[in-house]
Amino acid sequence: MRPIASALALLPWQDWVGLALFFAAWAGYAVWARARSLVRPSVLALTNRERMRWMMQASHRENRVFDGIVVQNLSTSPSFFASTTILIIGGLLAVLSRTEQASELVREIPFAARTSLIVFDMKVVLLTGIFVYAFFRFTWSVRQYTFGALMLGAAPDHKSWTDDIQRSAFASRAGRVMGLAAETFNDGLRAYYMAFAATAWFFSAWAFMVATVFVVAVLYRREFQSDVLALLADDVPLPPADVPPRTGG
Repeated sequence: MRPIASALALLPWQDWVGLALFFAAWAGYAVWARARSLVRPSVLALTNRERMRWMMQASHRENRVFDGIVVQNLSTSPSFFASTTILIIGGLLAVLSRTEQASELVREIPFAARTSLIVFDMKVVLLTGIFVYAFFRFTWSVRQYTFGALMLGAAPDHKSWTDDIQRSAFASRAGRVMGLAAETFNDGLRAYYMAFAATAWFFSAWAFMVATVFVVAVLYRREFQSDVLALLADDVPLPPADVPPRTGG
């Protein structure tokens, strides 16, 4: 019990409450958003529907070069964020090696909390852990897009399908792989958002808690209340490809 009491004494109770709220909000929102999307589709759920349609259309195409280009373009975003995250992690590790100088610099920022070096290290370690998690999610997203491209390349010729059931099965599997890649990328982006909340801890525990609630509210607003969600949900049927659109009255 004495080591636990010593560990708890490192931080004031407000900081422990802020940490508990941070992790509970992050994990809790991820679980809640996944369950909520089954009742009210989120942006991610609706775009996954479009990925299924994309794979169905790809099964009808003779030349799938365009689809390969789209997969490559989609994978560039997680690849870029993974490279950027490595630079951020390197910078945070450099801060840990120069704790005294970095702590003095932070103390000069207006409204920043004056803390001991070990508490400052804990805050930097928290940020480092967040970006390490984001790096793993981004790199896994890139690999999943690679798997999707592999499935697309291995798909039979558009004339080789025997029935629509096979096409639907392919579209479901390939679209789900693409959807998993997008979901993993979304996890990495969510970690970036939460990193902004963790940055507020350098100012005070109360700012940390307020920033955590604010970030979760922003995530909810963009995933379940945004304008693009309404447009994605507006499933207006398009005219067939071989029928020219009407331009007259």
